[in-house]
Amino acid sequence: MLSTFIIALREGLEAALIVGILVAYLVKSDQRSHLRALWTGVALAITASLAFGAFLSYTSAELSEKGEELFAGTTSFVAVGLVTWMVFWMKRAARGLRDELHGKAEVAVTSGALSMATLAFFAVAREGLETSLFLYTNFKTVGAFSTATLGLILGLALAVGLGYGIYNRAVKINLGKFFTYSGVALIVVAAGVLSYGIHEFQEFGILPGPDAFAWDVTSWMAKESFMAALLGGTIGFDTTTSWLQLFVWVAYLGLTISAYLSPAKVKTPLNA
Repeated sequence: MLSTFIIALREGLEAALIVGILVAYLVKSDQRSHLRALWTGVALAITASLAFGAFLSYTSAELSEKGEELFAGTTSFVAVGLVTWMVFWMKRAARGLRDELHGKAEVAVTSGALSMATLAFFAVAREGLETSLFLYTNFKTVGAFSTATLGLILGLALAVGLGYGIYNRAVKINLGKFFTYSGVALIVVAAGVLSYGIHEFQEFGILPGPDAFAWDVTSWMAKESFMAALLGGTIGFDTTTSWLQLFVWVAYLGLTISAYLSPAKVKTPLNA
C-alpha cells in the first residue's frame, strides 16, 4: 500500500503540475479557446496509460509460468531504468519546467488546437505510461492486490487535490523538498522492483544463484503475509533473498541515492 501510494502521489502530482502550468498559461494569455483541446489531450493520455496497464496485466496472465517470469523480470528492469532516469531528469529540469512548458504552449497556440492537444497528450502520457509500468511491476512485487490498489487510489486522489490547490494558490508546499524526498522514496521502491526482477531472472535461469540465500525467514514470516508484502513493496525485502538480489539491491541503492543527493556541479568561468 505504501509503495503504490508513493508512486501514485509523486507521478500524479508531476502530471497535475504540468497540466496546471499549461492551463494557467492559456488562462493568463487569454487563450481559453484552447482549453478544450488541452483537456482532450489529457483525457487521451490517461486512457492510453490505463490501456497500457491493462495490456501488461493481460499479457502477464496469458503467458506460461516461465514466460511470465521472463516478462516480469524484463518489465521490472525497464521500469527501474525509466524511474531512475525520471527522478534525475526532474531534479535537473524542475527549475526551468515552467518556462519550457510556456515556450511549447506558445508554439502550440499559434499552430492550432491539434498541436495543443498533442502537447498535452505527450506531457501527461510520459508520466502516465511510466506510472502504469512501475505500478504493474510493484503490484507483482507486493502481491497484495487490495491494499496496493487502496494505496494507488489514495495517492492519485491526494495528487489531484494538491495539484488543484497549488493551481488555485490554496495550498503551499515546498516543491523542491517534496520532489527531493519523494525522489529518494521512489529510488528505494525501485531498488525493491530491481531485486524482484533479479529473482524472476534467477527463476527463469538467466541469472545464477536462485537457491544461494542470504537469508530464509519463511519459518516465521510467510511469503504471502501482510508484513512480507509491505516490506517487499517498499524496500524490496524477500523472505528468501538470494545473495545476488542483496548485492544488486545494496549497490543500486547506495550508488543511486549518493548520486541523486550530491549537489549539482557549479560551472566556473574559464578565466576564473
